[in-house]
Amino acid sequence: MSERLSIFPLPGAILFPGLQLPLHIFEPRYRDLVGSALAKDRRIAMIQPQRGGENAPLYSVGCVGKIGDVEALEDGRYNVVLEGQHRFRLLRELDVTTKFRQIEAEKIEEPEEEYLSSVERAGFEREARRFATIQGYQVDWESVAQLDDETLINGVSQIAPFDSAAKQALLEANTLSERCELMVQLMQFFALRDDDDGDHIVTLQ
Repeated sequence: MSERLSIFPLPGAILFPGLQLPLHIFEPRYRDLVGSALAKDRRIAMIQPQRGGENAPLYSVGCVGKIGDVEALEDGRYNVVLEGQHRFRLLRELDVTTKFRQIEAEKIEEPEEEYLSSVERAGFEREARRFATIQGYQVDWESVAQLDDETLINGVSQIAPFDSAAKQALLEANTLSERCELMVQLMQFFALRDDDDGDHIVTLQ
């Protein structure tokens, strides 16, 4: 079954089911997008463009978010929090008269529950500690240890400081184990980049 979705094509921003994404909306066309969503089903589809520029081609996978908290400012801007519902696969872009873009997409069915093996979880946490030290991040590791596997891996994937292609690869990973493995590889790549004093930047592009 396909569905019609209004999209917010934002480079570097991904959303996962079950997670939240705060957004500050200031461009007129995206103010219209939020206004339209609030008047209907409160849904906005997040998807990354493959490059900069107007009407740039889109990546093939994104995530539908439902507007939860919303603050409408006096000058027409919005502060909203999107709550991730489900991933989708782009089928085609639609010809529309709205200022914002719309697509036809199909829902990607997600497993009800996914778990990492104890070895996968331990390996991820070990690499994450190393990565945090290199980047100078302060992390409450006791709180991290209390997170379930899915919230941990998807949450880090969503906020990690990787390039757009890397973040897209994380979003498109078919299973939690695949996403975990890719995340470990990306953190190791970042460590290599930093060890090389910035002369060689490693990305997926």
